[in-house]
Amino acid sequence: MLSSAHEPVIRATAPVVAAHLDEISSEFYDSLLGENPQLWNVFSRSAQAGGEQKRALAGAVAGFALSLIGAGPPMDTMFERVANRHASLGIQPEQYTVVGRYLMRAVGKVLGDAVTPEVAAAWDEVYWLMACKFIGMEARLYATQGVEPTSSFRDYEVSERHEEAFETVSFVLTPVDGAAAPHFRPGQYVTLAVDLPDGGRQLRQYSLSQAPGGQSLRITVRRVRGTDGKPDGLVSGHLIEHLHVGSKLPVSPPFGNLTPQPGQDPLLLISAGVGITPMASILGHLAESQPERQVVAVHAERSAERHPLRVEMLQHGSRIQGFQQQVWYETGASEGVPNADVRMGRVLTSEIPLPDNAEAYLCGPIPFMRGVRAGLLERGVAADRIRYEVFGSDHWQETD
Repeated sequence: MLSSAHEPVIRATAPVVAAHLDEISSEFYDSLLGENPQLWNVFSRSAQAGGEQKRALAGAVAGFALSLIGAGPPMDTMFERVANRHASLGIQPEQYTVVGRYLMRAVGKVLGDAVTPEVAAAWDEVYWLMACKFIGMEARLYATQGVEPTSSFRDYEVSERHEEAFETVSFVLTPVDGAAAPHFRPGQYVTLAVDLPDGGRQLRQYSLSQAPGGQSLRITVRRVRGTDGKPDGLVSGHLIEHLHVGSKLPVSPPFGNLTPQPGQDPLLLISAGVGITPMASILGHLAESQPERQVVAVHAERSAERHPLRVEMLQHGSRIQGFQQQVWYETGASEGVPNADVRMGRVLTSEIPLPDNAEAYLCGPIPFMRGVRAGLLERGVAADRIRYEVFGSDHWQETD
């Protein structure tokens, strides 16, 4: 809870901070990474180059400040999602001290004399309330997995490689030490530590694309092609070109909260592109554990040749009594289904079968998910029954 002395300061200054988020974010990342180049191993080079990562932290702090003074929506869902992501990266408590120092420096540099000692103290309290919440949640996640953040990665070997669709490949990963692969919940992901040819290391999360219970883990990777001047995905291209049977790399324990809630309520699984990967895990799990549960799977793709895991989804669905599937392709109608513009997120939500009391799970490009979520809300689905996973920087807080 924000102290009573600082609450009026935050109320007065929150609009000013919000109006300068882009400048604060750019100054923060430029100074942090410029003076601490080793942190490039934690932050995505591609997301930094594209600009989408820069706004995430400052936006989260500003949003949290608004929620503290009752001027913004609750952020519990965002905290849960980001804490899982941090745990998958092995973030350590002391790193919050470094981030806080550079963030407050950026606020002072951008806003200048407006940042009095009183204002600085108020925003420092906001940051540390948020940081301590994350630290506590992440400590519990590490404890659940039985790992420490400094030693959470294990070495895995690629035991199988399968071409799934155009520029999309599945990799089966087996622990090098011969021990069993960790248990995971359907819809979770792992982080890969990828050593690049230039000597740098990058961390990337990939959803586990099979049901829990096997001796190995499987991820499905699509090559990311840059658009609108953004670069191609650095890690996805490297994995597809250079990761083969016998290749080894460190992998984190599974984390993530896009997991089905217990019960018998119908499930609506909506994905676009490679966002189908957690849905394949969820559907495979349901086929094994709850074949009587009603499930509607909806997938949007640019074309049939780009559609990964489709046969597998149909095989899972054939074992579920109340299964329905809809597929939309962007480039021309196929098999009698309507077109969908995946890139713009225009989805005909009015045509999605919507069972009573359905819980919706979304994964795909952010514009796509925004469009789907808006349509589901219009059709009466409660916001707390719509869950989603974001690939990359989590800058969708305004829709929580």
